[in-house]
Amino acid sequence: MNFGYFNYPLPANEPVLNYAPGSPEREIIKKTLKELKTEVLDIPMYIGGKEVRTGKKTAVHPPHEISRTLGHFHNGDEKHVKQAIEAALKAKESWENMSWENRANIFLKAADLISTKYRSYMNGTTMLGQSKNIYQAEIDSACEIIDFLRFNVHFLSEIYKQQPISSDGIHNRMEFRALEGFVLAITPFNFTAIGGNLPTSAAMCGNVVVWKPANTQVYSAQMFMRILQEAGLPDGVINLIYVDGPTLGKVCFSHPDFAGVHFTGSTGVFNSMWKTIGENMSVYKSYPRIVGETGGKDFVLAHKSANVDVVVTALLRGAFEFQGQKCSAASRAYIPSNIAEEVKKKLIAGIKSFKMGPVEDFRNFVNAVIDEKSFDKIKSYIDNAKKDKKAEIWAGGKCDKSKGYFIEPTVIEAKDSKYVTMCEEIFGPVLTVYVYNANKFEETLQVVNNTSPYALTGSIIAQDRNAVELATQKLRHAAGNFYINDKPTGAVVGQQPFGGARASGTNDKAGSILNLYRWLSARTIKETFHPATDYRYPFMNEA
Repeated sequence: MNFGYFNYPLPANEPVLNYAPGSPEREIIKKTLKELKTEVLDIPMYIGGKEVRTGKKTAVHPPHEISRTLGHFHNGDEKHVKQAIEAALKAKESWENMSWENRANIFLKAADLISTKYRSYMNGTTMLGQSKNIYQAEIDSACEIIDFLRFNVHFLSEIYKQQPISSDGIHNRMEFRALEGFVLAITPFNFTAIGGNLPTSAAMCGNVVVWKPANTQVYSAQMFMRILQEAGLPDGVINLIYVDGPTLGKVCFSHPDFAGVHFTGSTGVFNSMWKTIGENMSVYKSYPRIVGETGGKDFVLAHKSANVDVVVTALLRGAFEFQGQKCSAASRAYIPSNIAEEVKKKLIAGIKSFKMGPVEDFRNFVNAVIDEKSFDKIKSYIDNAKKDKKAEIWAGGKCDKSKGYFIEPTVIEAKDSKYVTMCEEIFGPVLTVYVYNANKFEETLQVVNNTSPYALTGSIIAQDRNAVELATQKLRHAAGNFYINDKPTGAVVGQQPFGGARASGTNDKAGSILNLYRWLSARTIKETFHPATDYRYPFMNEA
């Protein structure tokens, strides 16, 4: 029972620590990395609050040091998916009926635990398990996940405040219920924060969740799950399982209590899920919520008035931070002919200055790609470009997986604006550049808009304000997150709500109030103080 109205004000974004030489945070993370590397974890699934071990193990290796073993996680099967659903549904009634202030404070406590006690462990498991340098880990597995938790509490409290008007003799109110059933969260390897946000945003709204992370993100996912338990998350509210996709889909998408899916991953997988859900509609108690952020082929468009150093920096950071494995990474660039040579010169010089290697050496700007499958796919694009007369390698191109999955940051110049690497998502440290006639900016806008089926992020770099205005208008549907004089990456919770349309997903904007509406089902309640006692209306009376 509530005895007051509880206010959760708009929080400030979590400060990003800089890890400069001599800083206390640098010493702490160095110590944590050593500690993590000396222990080989036995990683269970978490079903109904219990640790579940199957004995069917998969080893976890740092992508940059494949000879080292960080731990082994226990693989589940169809039986464990069913157990996770049963545990979730068992927890549902008490969880959705828990008072908002108690539900909210679990996630606020988790945010505080990450901000303090577990900051280096969230960063350390992300650095080692996903090969992120300390700065990329800090903005992801510390700051962004903290922001998701704190901002979502605030956003949800704002939703709960929204109430309808009432007229004389009547009181109206709105309830924002949890969905009827369980929510499935499927999370990718590239952002630990996404792994944390997708299950918790739905759970925060009173839903119960089955959470399947990518195998290549299990090492940091289990760390977050342990933090949620310490913060007081009741057993069964979020159930963490490690199963293959077909097995997961077979059980979840045929279950009558399937209420929704919160997904980040490939467009192909999302399309397949959507189709299966549609075919199974007669099975479900209600229409499932389908929320997904999928692929991207993100662009940087430079105008002839652009500052060359701004362009080069946007490309170096936007294309190659975290080895280009961001959904938002700059993957195609359109450079006007009047500045192309200078951009090329400085871009090549910048790449040659990069240091590449393990995450423990903080001098390394570039680390390894996530696994061998990804390495082989990226390498195939580079190898084909080396042999193709329609392409020219400006920089990089070397690949080596003897000790880790290392691919040099690579720049390809495409002679054709529709060359394959200008169109297809590669998801690695490969940037394709197309040099266009500086006097054909408007025509190039159409090329940018029509080249890719995706529409996630993009940027315009120009000093000419009319060019900025024109690009903003003409590329309205080409990017759900559009940047002016900046790289197309680095969305911050509460500042740049993230998501795209077209083949890039449902654009439900993680990091904003919009996303939370998807995990709620509203109920209107009307109470009449003076009920009618006669069916007759005044107009029915004789004059």
